[in-house]
Amino acid sequence: MTAPVTIVGAGLGGLTLARVLHVHGIPATVYEAEPSAEARTQGGQLDIHENNGQPALEAAGLTEEFRAIIHVGGAASRVLDQHGKVLLDEPDDGDGGRPEVLRGDLRRILLDSLPAGTVQWGRKLTGVRSLGGTRHELTFADDSTVTTELLVGADGAWSKVRPLLSDAQPWYSGYTFVETYLHDADERHPATAEAVGAGAMYALAPGKGICAHREAGGILHTYVELHRPADWVAAIDFTDAAAAKARVAAEFDGWAPELTALITEAGSAPVPRMIHALPDAHRWDRVPGVTLIGDAAHLMPPSGEGANLAMFDGAELGKAIAANPGDLEAALATHEAAMFARSAAEAADAHEILEACLGDRAPFSLIDFFTGG
Repeated sequence: MTAPVTIVGAGLGGLTLARVLHVHGIPATVYEAEPSAEARTQGGQLDIHENNGQPALEAAGLTEEFRAIIHVGGAASRVLDQHGKVLLDEPDDGDGGRPEVLRGDLRRILLDSLPAGTVQWGRKLTGVRSLGGTRHELTFADDSTVTTELLVGADGAWSKVRPLLSDAQPWYSGYTFVETYLHDADERHPATAEAVGAGAMYALAPGKGICAHREAGGILHTYVELHRPADWVAAIDFTDAAAAKARVAAEFDGWAPELTALITEAGSAPVPRMIHALPDAHRWDRVPGVTLIGDAAHLMPPSGEGANLAMFDGAELGKAIAANPGDLEAALATHEAAMFARSAAEAADAHEILEACLGDRAPFSLIDFFTGG
């Protein structure tokens, strides 16, 4: 195969695919809407799992680089009640099963592993159409076009490639996570830093929770989890930081101040992340010359698996293409059959985890989940 694989989206899945193809001597071009790798922060800590994320990085030949960016101690977790009482405290045992890394660091090692020019920045896809057979034409915001024989949509929840394969659209799950950051927490907010501990902290009640993760440099990265309708979110002016913090914090009236400080003392405006999902068993009939990976294929509620699944999708697709150089349709069919099965199972698990975190028995349901009770 000499024509490059065309990948839309320079997230973890698309970059893993490009890297695995490169390892096998197969060229790829990644088109990304963002103007550069530094255009925005890349999110917080990720736990990289031994059954999917770590094998994907091994297939990419990046295990050493991955080990160098692990946040030692970051896999610790604790569950609190709304008064700050510690109900479960599990230290990082260092077994390597789910080590923590920053998403930005992980993306960086993937980018650094690719030949110069692989990622084309500032190329926002506005439309794509079939030219017959396996050929597709991509149109970008600058009116330029590209024709490809093999197109992979790694472009996330609102994929522009997905309509070639499926009519499915993401739907609002009824949950919104509000993102905040607390900086210099050990110096400026010691009680809150102590409550969060060395890794992840979950303070939960039915329908709401405050979940934080310690990052390097004394940063506490928080997601305030709320089961609320879309109009509740729309009614809050998140451009008014003070008012938005007050409105979100009001949902936690009576909670321990060291917990609500993660909202009220945040150093920047809170950002709402409305949680959308595709159907749990989302799949499509084989369409020549095009496929999807990651959230573009199987968007689901947060469960700690999204990034891992996207990387594993990319790695498995890359290996399938390398194993079937004379029959790319067979490679895509093999990839999709396996992906459909694992993503449906993971979607079911994601709903179970969300229920454990915010269902009627929270926080004790999450404790049971962690301990196998």
